[in-house]
Amino acid sequence: MTDRRAILSGNEAIARGAYESGVRVATAYPGTPSTEILESLCGYEGLHAEWAPNEKVALETGMGAAFGGVRTLVVMKHVGVNVAADPLFTLSYTGLRGGLVLVTADDPEMHSSQNEQDNRHYAKFAKVPMLEPSDSQEAKDLTKISFEISEKFDTPVMLRTTTRVSHSKSIVHLAEPSEPPMRSKLVKDPMKFVMLPANARKRHPVVEKRMEEVASFAETFPENRLEWGERKIGIITSGISYEYAKEVMPEASYLKLGMVYPLPKGMIRSFAPQVEKLFVVEELDPFIEEQVRAMGIEVSGKDVFPLCGELNPTLVERGLKGLPPLPRGEVFQNLPARPPIMCPGCPHRGIFSILSKMKLFVTGDIGCYTLGFLPPLSAIDTCVCMGASIGHAMGLDKALGEEALGKVVAIIGDSTFLHSGIPSLLNVVYNKGMVTLIILDNRTTAMTGRQDHPGTGFTLKGEETFQVDLPKLARALGVKHVKVVNPYQLAATERVIQREIQRREPSVIISRAPCILSRREKIGFGEPLFISPEACAGCRVCLGLGCPAIEWVKEDGVSMQGKKRKGRASIETFLCNGCTLCAQVCKFRAIKTPDGK
Repeated sequence: MTDRRAILSGNEAIARGAYESGVRVATAYPGTPSTEILESLCGYEGLHAEWAPNEKVALETGMGAAFGGVRTLVVMKHVGVNVAADPLFTLSYTGLRGGLVLVTADDPEMHSSQNEQDNRHYAKFAKVPMLEPSDSQEAKDLTKISFEISEKFDTPVMLRTTTRVSHSKSIVHLAEPSEPPMRSKLVKDPMKFVMLPANARKRHPVVEKRMEEVASFAETFPENRLEWGERKIGIITSGISYEYAKEVMPEASYLKLGMVYPLPKGMIRSFAPQVEKLFVVEELDPFIEEQVRAMGIEVSGKDVFPLCGELNPTLVERGLKGLPPLPRGEVFQNLPARPPIMCPGCPHRGIFSILSKMKLFVTGDIGCYTLGFLPPLSAIDTCVCMGASIGHAMGLDKALGEEALGKVVAIIGDSTFLHSGIPSLLNVVYNKGMVTLIILDNRTTAMTGRQDHPGTGFTLKGEETFQVDLPKLARALGVKHVKVVNPYQLAATERVIQREIQRREPSVIISRAPCILSRREKIGFGEPLFISPEACAGCRVCLGLGCPAIEWVKEDGVSMQGKKRKGRASIETFLCNGCTLCAQVCKFRAIKTPDGK
């Protein structure tokens, strides 16, 4: 067969590796930098791929498929593993029948995350093997190898990527899909899969013995390889850090790790004394370094490389050459600031402009609406993890009582609410909280690229399915006061919020309008608006919306209201889609449609 090649991102390569491995079930919750894996995989025939409501459900579904004997891929970003940790730790005890690979996409530098936890610790904590690719070819190859290791040792295998590997593209050699060992049938084995204490006690020694066997396997694992060069410097490294080190010091000797847990301690003990100076180059925590030090081996690591944020060739080169680290601001090119911002016409903008105007304490959540924290809206006061907004508001209510009444509101997106907000709202009702919740229902998981979820009525593959009715769901949880508002009608929406936050019982406001970039629903605004130069008083109120279509023009003058001004607002018609929010907040009626209305 002729050699077939393609240029793939790391995420696309993982999807290809899963397909070539004969995966039959794949499940995930979208989260940057992992999202494209399932979006790519669902384009292949012969397998089932689905978005789950959250990462815990995704892993539990994958476990069921693997218990049924088929190869299964489960995908999530690094913080998603926190949600899935409960089943993960016990899955290590039960083992499987078909191979299961759990992809954790870590996010050093927090490009789209609330922390930069190092999920290599999960492999050690849960006592499961972890592999880490350095480029797209390895991403595909190690995905396939992970399934083989999973079935060989009866264990889930974690595959760790980072943002740079996930999104960088390189050449990948393609192969035809294989037929994995046929195990797909129902087999009763309750002693293995029912983790009552009596059974779990028997499984724990199995886990310990298995990890000893995997540690021995790591010593001869081909993806743990020695690359001999000059012996003056030896480098132990893995993942994208290998690429950085190899770029700046190709002449050095390397122990390149494809399996980062368990470590090949015999290879490390053999490698270390054969080089004059030993370094560990790794992003985030000193995970490898600490284990090498625990072996009694002298090594340099986080004493010369940054502990926080991404590495890059410049940082790695300075560390290897003994140069002092650069301040963070000098590591990258001096590029113009490009802060994230909500899209022109975003349905969330009106809600946040109202909350900012009312000076409410807003407990926020994870989604593109978290941008409501940024100036000029500056409307969010807390944000920690998926679904936490409701619990934060409940805690404030119970801590402050009357002092918080009418001053606090929780806000959450529709996808995040279905991910982890439902139990929190149930808790508010059950424990008689005086909490008002605003659900921003834009009919998609917008932040990660407009994926579907149970509230959209469509599956990952675009097939029509049941659509959750959010008002009925809220009422089923016991909320008596449920209101649906149009966020583009500012005055009416503000009246509803003012009324609901005064209630001494739970209430839910559903802000219903599709994402402005929706693939299926079009809002149908009119023509772009314009600002009359003569009518604009230069009050800057419209700038408070934070709409990127509105700009400030510096010029001296006097408006038709007789107000002196040093500048005026102007609308870039290319960006404006006519949502009219700016016209609604302009008390001078300077913002009009092309027909002058």
